[in-house]
Amino acid sequence: MSTPHTYGHIATESLWRNNPALVQILGMCPLLAISTNFVNGLGLGLATLLTLTLTNASVSLIRDYLRSEIRIPVFVVMIAAIVTAIEMLMNAFFHDLYNILGIFIPLIVTNCVVIARAEAFASKNPVPAAMWDGFTMGFGFLLVLVTLGSIREILGKGTLLSQAHLMFGERAHALTITVFDDYGGWLLAVLPPGAFIGLGCLIALKNVIDRWRAERAPRPAAQPAPVAAANV
Repeated sequence: MSTPHTYGHIATESLWRNNPALVQILGMCPLLAISTNFVNGLGLGLATLLTLTLTNASVSLIRDYLRSEIRIPVFVVMIAAIVTAIEMLMNAFFHDLYNILGIFIPLIVTNCVVIARAEAFASKNPVPAAMWDGFTMGFGFLLVLVTLGSIREILGKGTLLSQAHLMFGERAHALTITVFDDYGGWLLAVLPPGAFIGLGCLIALKNVIDRWRAERAPRPAAQPAPVAAANV
């Protein structure tokens, strides 16, 4: 798992073909509950990305020393320790955002994506490949969170980056983009049904792109049928 081609394959699988949110449909609780705006999605996405990267690296480091009977409990303890450290850091440096994300930060421990990558990939591959898998899987999840959060914020409030100051400081108030002036808002977009509809649209768009690419892909030339030898 060390060639550039292999790392490219891992990235393609994580970001597109096997995206945890659009294909595996894992981690739906925080994805749908938190993605009400860009900044919420970015904050939770970064926490999940960091958890996946550190967990995969840690599991890969100890994979040769674990007995198969205890590997899952050990993985869960490691994930819980990493998430607890991330939660404390967010509480210290991004306290207001930490309060908004609330219970969904510690719930990263139960995210099926994290334990799945630890068991399916990190426990069978060296550290560099495991870290890359965790990073790209987390980044694929983050992209969906940010995209869905942006769509819901624009449709629900008519703005984008309206809470950027929670992550980037008070000067980030200037980053707020008003997409629609004098916009009353669309309540459905910021409610849970809006999250389901938005995610469904993203999944449908991915399926359309995959079908379009499959139709445009060059097809292998048909092999001529062998000619049977004639009996003389």
